[in-house]
Formats: sequence, C-alpha cells, structure tokens
Amino acid sequence: MKFDVNEISGLIKEEVRRYKTQADVAKVGTVLEVGDGITRVYGLDNAMAGEMLEFDGGVVGEVFNLDEDSVGAVIYGDYTKVREGAGVRGTGKVLSVPVGEALLGRVVNALCEPIDGKGVIQSEQTRFVEFAAPGIAERQPVKEPLATGLKSVDAMVPIGRGQRELIIGDRKTGKTAIALDTIINQKGKDVVCIYVAIGQKESTVAEVVATLEAHGAMEHTIVVMAGASESSAMQFIAPYAGTAIGEYFMYDKKGHALCVYDDLSKHAIAYRELSLLLRRPPGREAYPGDIFYLHSRLLERASKLSDERGGGSLTSLPIIETLEGQVSAYIPTNIISITDGQIYLQRSLFLAGVRPAIDVGISVSRVGGNAQPKAMKKVAPKLRLDLAAFRELQDFARLGTELDEAAQKQLDRGYRMVEILKQKQFAPMSVAQEVISILAGSAGVLDDIDVHRVNHFMDELVSWMELEAPEYLEMIEQIGDIDENLMSGLKDAVEAYKTIYRFSFGA
Repeated sequence: MKFDVNEISGLIKEEVRRYKTQADVAKVGTVLEVGDGITRVYGLDNAMAGEMLEFDGGVVGEVFNLDEDSVGAVIYGDYTKVREGAGVRGTGKVLSVPVGEALLGRVVNALCEPIDGKGVIQSEQTRFVEFAAPGIAERQPVKEPLATGLKSVDAMVPIGRGQRELIIGDRKTGKTAIALDTIINQKGKDVVCIYVAIGQKESTVAEVVATLEAHGAMEHTIVVMAGASESSAMQFIAPYAGTAIGEYFMYDKKGHALCVYDDLSKHAIAYRELSLLLRRPPGREAYPGDIFYLHSRLLERASKLSDERGGGSLTSLPIIETLEGQVSAYIPTNIISITDGQIYLQRSLFLAGVRPAIDVGISVSRVGGNAQPKAMKKVAPKLRLDLAAFRELQDFARLGTELDEAAQKQLDRGYRMVEILKQKQFAPMSVAQEVISILAGSAGVLDDIDVHRVNHFMDELVSWMELEAPEYLEMIEQIGDIDENLMSGLKDAVEAYKTIYRFSFGA
C-alpha cells in the first residue's frame, strides 16, 4: 500500500487552515460559606444582582447581595450538595423557568421541575421569573367577569379578569376552599389556573390535587409547590415562577389565566428568613425594608391587556392568613393596599355554619363591579348593604329589644338571605342559577318559607327549573341580562314551584 505524500500534506494544511483558537471564558468563583439555602461566594467581581449562578454539581442559585469583597447568593434546590470551596460560575443570565401547555395537569416545584412522578416535561419555551409589569398604556379596564361559582362572592364582591382580589382570614376559615371553588368553576371556560402552594405540608397539597382531579379541574390547572420542608429560597421564588407560567398564557397565547398564591404570609416569612441570613438590616417585625416591593412587583403583573397586546388577562387571588383577626397587621395592610379589594372571612361566621364565611362589612371589590353580569346587578343591587344592615339589626335584637314590624320583617328576610348565600364546598353554580337564587330571596318570595327549609327549597327549585323551565336559565346565560318580562316570569315560576313544594314536602 503506497501513501501519497502530497495528499497527506494537503489534508494537514487544510486542517491547520480550519483551526481557530477560541478560549472559553467563564467567571469562576469559590464558595466561602454555605448554610440554610444561602452562600457567600468569593471571586465573582463582575457579578450582577439577580444573575443566575451555577454551582459544581448542577445546583443553581441567584445573586442577592453585592458586598465589597464577596457576593451573597441564594441556592435554589438541594443546598446540601453545595460545599465550602466548591466552584461557582456566573452565567450572565437572569433566572428563567420552562413554561407552556406541557405543564397543564402537572405538579412542579418552584423551578418548574416535575415532582409528580409522571415523567419529564417537554417544554421548549422559557420565561423570566422576574418580569416587568405592563404599563398603563398596555392595559385596559377590568370588564370581563371571572365567575367563582359562589353566590356570595359573585353577588357582593364580584371578580373580573385581570383583577387582584385578596382572600384574607384566620386559619381554618375556608380561604383555600374559595380559591379551589373558583378553579373548579373555570372548567370549560378557557381559563388556565395556576395554584401556588407556599410553605404548606405536602399532605395538604396532595389533598388539593386529589380534589381538583376528582372534579376534573386538573386538566386546566398547574400546581406549583414549595412545601414546608423546602428551603426558604424555594418558597421565595415559587409565586414568581407561577406568575411566569401565567404570563405565558396571557402574553404568548393571548388567553386568560388565574393565579392563586396560597399563601403570601408564609412567602413574606421566607423572604424575611433569607434577608436576615444575608445580614440585610431588619425593619418592622424584623422584615426587610423592601417587603412591600416584594409583593407589589408580584401582584402588579396581574392585568387585563389592551386589545393591541392581544387582550389576554392574568387574575391574581392572593391569600393571607391573619392572627386573631388582626387585619391591621404589617403584611395584611401591605397587600390590602396593593390589591383591588378583599374577601374577608370571619371565624365566628364560619363556626356558626355560614359558609363561605364572608364578612360583608369589610369585604369589597373595587373594580369587579364593572365586570359583574347585568342580570346579577339587577337582582342584587343592594345586597351587601342589606346584609350589613341585617348584621347590625341582629346584634341589636340579641339585646332582647322589642322591634317594630318593619324591623322584624327586615330581620326575617335577612335570615333567609343568609341561608340562600350558604353553599356546599366544591359545588359551584352557573350565573343563571345564582341569579334565580338571589332573585327568590331579594323579591321576598321566600318570606313565608321556614328559615330551616330555605336551603332545601332552593336546591329543589334550581333542579325543577332545569327540568321544567330551562329556557329561563338559557336566556340568562346567553344574554347576561334580565328585563322586566323575564324577571316577572321568573317570579311567577318561583311562586308556582312554591305550591308544588308545599304539596310535595308538606312545608
């Protein structure tokens, strides 16, 4: 076998010509100390605040503090894998998470990595965890309703798409139940729901997922979980990751999303822990000075975009847990001032069997009234005021004072309205069913039905209407309004059923 020297030398020259010297430049630092999800890094002189870091072993982190001779960073994920002396690389990128429709029906952690054992999530799109909120020119007023399926909420504190409505109350008063009812009610309405669980027990989150699956709501829901056993860094970043997922559907898909943060009290505590570990100066209740900005930059991302931007929306339902009804505490007042209204749940009402236990006195929706269906506006124009007056009258009557006939009549109707607004958990109603229920009470049709029978009567009435007079329900659903003829027809139908009910149940 003969070698052609010219051919070999030609190949070598070609390879030499193609060779390019290109150095792989990377900023590398060293871990000085690590513990409780935070670390100090030496050697990253050009690091930027918010820059994503990569530790040996594949763990990621983020620059928080820029000190004179070191960098304070938080570690996302298992911080026990990071050791003193380990290498750290600056990526020059901002923290981002995978987003997209592949996440629907899945349970993920704060970095949007699957934790439900259903395999890898194939998603090509990513979005920044921290993203600037749209400006005023990019928004439009809230005008589309986001029905919760709860009579008391949709009638008295209506929520619109793009709104931020705070759910606030003591522990075990039904805050999460309102959020879950709202998620279940979005089935088939082209609204993607993101439930962010912050600092909760894993068993509690598993129960929430099982409830959503049982009601067929996981198909349009994504659960982001940063459990109580996870580091404060993961609990801190979880709501921002959940919002990034929602923004994908709002901006990229021009659709509608609903984000529930359960709850932001634990989020504030996680951020306080991080800040104190990083030696940031403490302020009121040991929270850092930027605790307000922590939540304002999160909740300001909820909006109803203008038609030029696609008309998508992101609705936020933050949850706050109060201690012994202390609404005037630091974190609750912060979030009340950021949001567009609040649903306040009162423990005494909850224990008295009034569920949802909404205190109509201090619950308010500042922008949702514009989005309320016209039919609901017409049947419940003064419902909040009437119920608030009823509560005052009820306190007055407890003193044993004799009431005049008009006051007694108002008290009796108030008792019936309270019964009408009671609702079973995970049983959301359509707008038409809600309108008929509220109309029956506010028009005085139920004044001669015993209070303890009102709930049963309403259940039977709605079932009867669906069978015998479905055209009324269809008209309300299609038009969203109710005229004088339709209202008188509904009243006649309720009166007609009252006779049937008395004959059937002997009431």
